[in-house]
Amino acid sequence: MTESRILPGAEPFFFEGGETGCLVCHGFTGSPQSMRFLGEYLAREGGLTVAGPRLQGHGTSVADMAASTAEAWIRSVEAGLERLKARCMRIFITGLSMGGTLTLYTAAMHPEVICGAIPINGAVISNNPDLAALAFGADVPATIPGLGGDIKQPGVSELAYSEVPVPSIRQLFALKSVTRELLSRVVCPVLVIQSLEDHVVEPRNAQFIMDHIGSQEKTLLWLDESYHVATLDNDRERIAREILKFIIAKSAAPKHP
Repeated sequence: MTESRILPGAEPFFFEGGETGCLVCHGFTGSPQSMRFLGEYLAREGGLTVAGPRLQGHGTSVADMAASTAEAWIRSVEAGLERLKARCMRIFITGLSMGGTLTLYTAAMHPEVICGAIPINGAVISNNPDLAALAFGADVPATIPGLGGDIKQPGVSELAYSEVPVPSIRQLFALKSVTRELLSRVVCPVLVIQSLEDHVVEPRNAQFIMDHIGSQEKTLLWLDESYHVATLDNDRERIAREILKFIIAKSAAPKHP
């Protein structure tokens, strides 16, 4: 798939650091811009090697997004994982929204590699019949209004598409459904981070994830000062601190079975 030029600010990033690595995944219709603050913090304050891939079809054009697939998004994440595997002894993964879904999917599919997973406002269940009706409906529009930009802090914006291509909705539902079925295979330590007030992903996803993952070590952290795009919102520094603390603690502990 040949994509359009990457939008300024939506570029992927890679920060060289030590032998502990972290893969950070952005969300549906978004871009690495939403994860850059976190990635920079982990590299600067923790000395981690950090990869922030750009999911195929994201950060370029709505037409590119419409032509991309859930499998392509997974391959984008796995390419970042391979890059970290080439230089890191321990690898953690985190992601926002659909990036949280991809975080759980990757932890389930690569349990021998992932030492810890941190989904942030991750989605595996939905309660949105209007959105679901578009997935396979006849005579549906080509696009609907965008879902990005749910941020509590004034003056902060997310670099995301202003429209959502309807073919991508089908891919999103498929990814969430598959990941939901794989939750029992997530066995690494998990820190679930969820905003109490989230206008995109139902907060009850957090408890569902906690109840269904196979991990013995799991913690739920609630955020009370951020909406959905929490990595750019009022809690962004708290998120970064808690993730780094989690990674440091789990790096010192014996690897999970």
